[in-house]
Amino acid sequence: MSATPPAGSASLKLARSNRQSDSRKRADRVGDLSLRLICTAAAVLAAIVLILIAKEVIEGAQPAFAKYGLSFITHEEWAPPLEVFGGKGLILGTLITSAMALAIGAPVAISIAIFLALLAPDGVRNVVSPLVEMLAAVPSVILGFWGLLILGPFLAGTVEPFLHEWLGFIPLFGTPQTTGASIFNAGLILTIMVIPIIASVSRDLFMAVPSDLQDGAAALGSTRWEVIRGVVLPTTLSGMLAACLLGLGRALGEAIAVSQVVGGGTESHISLFRNGGTMASLIALQFPSAISALHYASLYYLAALLLVIGVAANLAASYVGHRFGGAPAR
Repeated sequence: MSATPPAGSASLKLARSNRQSDSRKRADRVGDLSLRLICTAAAVLAAIVLILIAKEVIEGAQPAFAKYGLSFITHEEWAPPLEVFGGKGLILGTLITSAMALAIGAPVAISIAIFLALLAPDGVRNVVSPLVEMLAAVPSVILGFWGLLILGPFLAGTVEPFLHEWLGFIPLFGTPQTTGASIFNAGLILTIMVIPIIASVSRDLFMAVPSDLQDGAAALGSTRWEVIRGVVLPTTLSGMLAACLLGLGRALGEAIAVSQVVGGGTESHISLFRNGGTMASLIALQFPSAISALHYASLYYLAALLLVIGVAANLAASYVGHRFGGAPAR
C-alpha cells in the first residue's frame, strides 16, 4: 500500500503556491506601474525639451520679430554690416535642397530596401546591408570635403553643362558656374545623407511583412512585382512615410556639409547651378561671429522658421501616414 501524504503537507504546499502567486501578481503590478511611469516621463520630457527649445529660439528672435515681422520671409537682402536682414533666399534654398534630396534619395533608398529585403540572396544581403548602414556613419564634414574637392569639379565640368544644354529651357537648369559650389551640389550631398536612413528603415519594414500575405498573393497568380506593389508597399506605406520624414529631418537640419558646397549665397533664385544658402548652413557659419544684436536676432528668426518647417513636416507626414497608411493599392 502506498502511503497517503498527510493533509497538512498538501495544505502547506497550497499555501506556499498561493503566496508565490500573490507575490508574482504584486511584482507584475509594480512592473506595469513602473513601465507606465517611465514611458510617461519620457514622453513628457521630450515635450518639455521641445517647448524649452522653442521658447529659447522665440525669445532670441524677438528683436527681429519686432523690426521685420512677416516681411522677413519675403525680403531677400542679407547684409549684416548694414543691419538689413531677409530670409527669403535662405528659405528657398532650404526647401529646394531638401526637396531635391527627397525626390532623388527616396526612390533610390526604397529600391535598395526592396532589393535587400525581398530580392537579394542571403549572401548578398549580408554584405550590402552593412555597407548601406555604414554610409550613414560617414561624418558630414567628410562628405562636405568630398563634395567640394571631387563632386563639385565633376558637376561643373560635366553634369551641369550637359543638363543645361538639353534642359536649359527649364529655369531649374540655368547657366552653370565654374566652381561647382551650387545648390545642385548641396542637394546631391544631402541625397547621399538621406539614402541610408530611408533604406535601412524601409528594409526592416519590408522584412516584417508577413510571408503568408505574400505567398497568398503569389498563389493567386500575382507576379513578384504585383506582390510588391499590391501587398508589400501598401502594408508599409505609413512606415515608409516615417522613414522619409527622418530623411527630411536630416536634410533640413544639415549645416556643415551644406555650408562647404552650397556657395554661401543668400539671394533668391530657383536655378540649381548657382550658389546659394540654407537656413541651417548660414546659422552655423554666422552665429559664432554675429556682429550686432539684430544680427543675432535674425539668426534666431531663421532658427524659428526652421523649427516651424520641421514641426510642420512631422505633422503633415503623421497625418498622411494615419490617413492613407492602410489604403489598398489600386
